[in-house]
Amino acid sequence: MVRVAVVQAGSVPWETAGSLARLDYWTTAAVTAGAELVVFPEAFVGGYPKGLDFGVTVGRRTEEGRRLFARYAAGAVEDAGELGAVAARHGVWLVAGAIERVGGTLYCTVFFLRPDGTAAGKHRKVMPTAMERLLWGAGDGSTLGVVETPLGRVGAAICWENYMPQLRLALYGQGVELYCAPTVDDRETWLSTMRHIAMEGRCFVLSACQWQTAGEWGPITGGSVIVDPLGQVLAGPKRDGEGLLVADLELGKIREAQFDLDVVGHYARPDLFRLFVNRQVQRSVETD
Repeated sequence: MVRVAVVQAGSVPWETAGSLARLDYWTTAAVTAGAELVVFPEAFVGGYPKGLDFGVTVGRRTEEGRRLFARYAAGAVEDAGELGAVAARHGVWLVAGAIERVGGTLYCTVFFLRPDGTAAGKHRKVMPTAMERLLWGAGDGSTLGVVETPLGRVGAAICWENYMPQLRLALYGQGVELYCAPTVDDRETWLSTMRHIAMEGRCFVLSACQWQTAGEWGPITGGSVIVDPLGQVLAGPKRDGEGLLVADLELGKIREAQFDLDVVGHYARPDLFRLFVNRQVQRSVETD
């Protein structure tokens, strides 16, 4: 049995230190509730500036928009160090969304942190959605993996990556058991997507959505949920503000669910369909 917690909360706009303090606060609450794995929303550290346009129209950028982007980029993290410190302080596995800065490019990233604070891996969003492409670069297949943990095999698909069938299949093919879906998609349709993925992948789905009241960023109205491998909702969807969802997961239920469906095994047709996943790092410049 594994006890997990999904956090529904919002970032502190423009204040990375404030968002890290919130990460620590909600991790404390989750550990107090007995959680061994805690999942945070998309872009929790660094923030999701919903509603801002950064001064962009087709063919034009404004000076004010450039200054706003620079301010946003200044709040990104360059590594998982400060997030890992929170995991180590509480001795818990964390799956935490953050904006990552590499050179002149930002990525929407999920970090996997061990209880000792070291990074077990990360996943960069491979396809930012719509206006997100003005802010974030696209990740490559090198971070499209599953992390082996004592709690089970943990993977993540961020927000609308969950609508990419090939990406989901890549995670299923790696035996994901705890499928994390950090998001800011607060629409009612998100629940049906999470239930479908749980049934399709025969895995537990843990979706953490931000909650932001109307203001400079937002609003974002939640909908976090935990679903079992047969599509049954174990907790949520949460629509009444910030808070925790906690559930005890029996991983043996995955094997039971695979009795009649395994989309990368006995229910597959590799003679008809096959997916190739390029896991190589893609670099624009190679040096000796």
